[in-house]
Amino acid sequence: MPEILYGRNPVLEALRVGRRVRRLLLAPGLSSDQRLSEILELAAAGGVAQEPTPRGRLNDVAHSEHHQGVAAYFDGRQVANVEILRDLLDRPAGAWAPLFLCLDGVQDPQNLGSLARSAEVLGVTAMILPRHRTAPLSAAAAKASAGAIEHLQLVRVVNLVQTLRQLRDLEVTVVGLDAAGKQRCDEADLRGAVALVVGAEGAGLRSLTQRHCDYLVSIPMGGQVQSLNVSVAGALLLYETARQRRFGYQKAAERIG
Repeated sequence: MPEILYGRNPVLEALRVGRRVRRLLLAPGLSSDQRLSEILELAAAGGVAQEPTPRGRLNDVAHSEHHQGVAAYFDGRQVANVEILRDLLDRPAGAWAPLFLCLDGVQDPQNLGSLARSAEVLGVTAMILPRHRTAPLSAAAAKASAGAIEHLQLVRVVNLVQTLRQLRDLEVTVVGLDAAGKQRCDEADLRGAVALVVGAEGAGLRSLTQRHCDYLVSIPMGGQVQSLNVSVAGALLLYETARQRRFGYQKAAERIG
């Protein structure tokens, strides 16, 4: 089934990873930049011509006004299932161990996209998404990720708790992020094979999920408001994990700047 992406970064990154594009819609009179030039070049290489499309029509296609004058129809993305986890653990990982990010009830596509962006930049091996109670892999999520989600291994699972059990059986340490966690994330050892689990907006981790974590960590905070948006909290935990691993953070820092 075709998938619509909008915005220059999401469309460009999908083209860069080789996803087949069916149609490319462009608003007339667009200001050109390097991203747009590469979009046109890659689309043309795939035999797809640009289709001039009024902005009002693009608003309807994207269900958003934030398309930057660009939208495209792609073949649907293939998402791996839980069977790939063992293969990912068996692959050489350079100087640092595999790192998984698991989402437990994250239902806002903006948060999913932001988490995917942080995950890709900070060296996550795969992001694990339960089939239910998780935001869809929508164009809005892709836009929020600035296209980073195209470069991230995604794994769809039926039952997150069962997956956490499987990861523990494979000697992966499962670490849940929770405001009530007794251990600070900067005092936990996150250098080995780790699965980080972040919970739903507001509600946090389900109690069942918490019971299947090896331990819970919290983010030290000094302000009057003792809470963070899940995408911000997840990014901080990923950053701390990358900082401890040093090599991974160094590589991420090279990509950033």
